[in-house]
Amino acid sequence: MAGKETIFGSLVCKTKRKLVKCKYMKEKSGLEKVLLKKRQIIDETIQKYLPRKITREYLQDFLVGKKDGYNQEVLNKTITEPLWDFFDRGGKRWRPLLYLLVLDALGGDIKKAKDFLIIPELIHNGTLIVDDIEDESELRRGKKCLHHLFGLDVAINAGNLAYFLPLKLFFLKKQQFSAKIWQKAYEVYIQEMINVSVGQAIDIGWHRGLVLPRNAQEYYEMTRQKTGAMVRLSVKLAAIFAGAGEKTIQKLSEVSEKIGVAFQIQDDILDIELEGQDRAKFGKSFGNDIKEGKKTLMVIRALKKASPKDRVELARILNNHTHDFEEAKKAIDILRKYKTVEYAREKAKALMAQAQREIAPLLRNCKSQRAVQRLMEFLIERKH
Repeated sequence: MAGKETIFGSLVCKTKRKLVKCKYMKEKSGLEKVLLKKRQIIDETIQKYLPRKITREYLQDFLVGKKDGYNQEVLNKTITEPLWDFFDRGGKRWRPLLYLLVLDALGGDIKKAKDFLIIPELIHNGTLIVDDIEDESELRRGKKCLHHLFGLDVAINAGNLAYFLPLKLFFLKKQQFSAKIWQKAYEVYIQEMINVSVGQAIDIGWHRGLVLPRNAQEYYEMTRQKTGAMVRLSVKLAAIFAGAGEKTIQKLSEVSEKIGVAFQIQDDILDIELEGQDRAKFGKSFGNDIKEGKKTLMVIRALKKASPKDRVELARILNNHTHDFEEAKKAIDILRKYKTVEYAREKAKALMAQAQREIAPLLRNCKSQRAVQRLMEFLIERKH
């Protein structure tokens, strides 16, 4: 079939410039089918605020001041084309899905609050674009990173726009919510934007060798801020718009942190485990974290448990930020030698299991509660 491509592991075909759903591949899980279906809804919602083509009408609605002098073509070349190139590569869209499920499970008004699902997804993609620049990465979602395709300046600006565009939504929807709910949601957005930058700063400091993590607890804290921020934002916004009380919001916040940390640990494991077709689905180079000198939970464990010789060798390879496949494989062999993958997988599963137990009594709608549980299982068991 001409024009095939994979999105969320599901088969689609391209005909007359439109994406038409084909039969699902038999081996795909029901959750992946839900992700594909919800992805379409999510992308349609994103397009309301970030269209694929900037029009004169869009400029009238979204810009301040005189609009007559703008060249729409240049904005499409530097904003919509690179951003939609990035969005269309895939991505699971699980954060906005989690937002919708929690909103529904708490009895929230989906119609009124649905559009806010774009917030964690836009920001998440913005962080990936900027993260790839900071890490000097080559691949993201199976293609060259955005700064390699469109230029460093375009990528930085596009990533920054993805951070701030959600603010427009807050003001467009302000009249639909009470002042208390609106202010609380806005404050959560601001705080999590700070948190994700703090987490990224710690991660940068570690892989540049400015300071080294001393123990696993420091890894959990970094990940709680960096990866956990968008999960917390998704869940807390859903709870706020559903009118949940402070106690429920706080408990959901704590649960979402565990989800974020477990997800990141699984991501770190996949980085050194996947090969062949699974590696292509993962969309990043083999041993990418080794090249970047990342101090993952597995690395921290190995540096603690390894012999002096292996510890020095692992540190040397990480500090060199090597692009050499054989060097990266040496580092990965050291991680495997001390069973750090098994250790990390056990920690991730334990965290997700704890999160599943804690979230169940907080969600009222049984159907959405079951869907949340299935999503959490998928995040920890996924192979790409």
